[in-house]
Amino acid sequence: MTVTVRYYAAARAAAGVETEAVEVPPGATVDILLKTVGATHGNDFGRVLGRCSFLLDEVAVRDRELSLHDGALLDVLPPFAGG
Repeated sequence: MTVTVRYYAAARAAAGVETEAVEVPPGATVDILLKTVGATHGNDFGRVLGRCSFLLDEVAVRDRELSLHDGALLDVLPPFAGG
């Protein structure tokens, strides 16, 4: 199945892309998806990913064992600063 991943700010810079379609097996979880993109983009991206929060179809992810569905959208949000 295909999941769209959107990266913001430092996550986008580390991944080198703004958005990508990622193929994962049926029954995949958010954790599996994150491991897949982490392996694709390397160590610097992995460090950024470790500090990020996530939205799955615009809902905050509290449990990385949450199952994905075909056509899902995962937003990768690094910590933001400012005021």
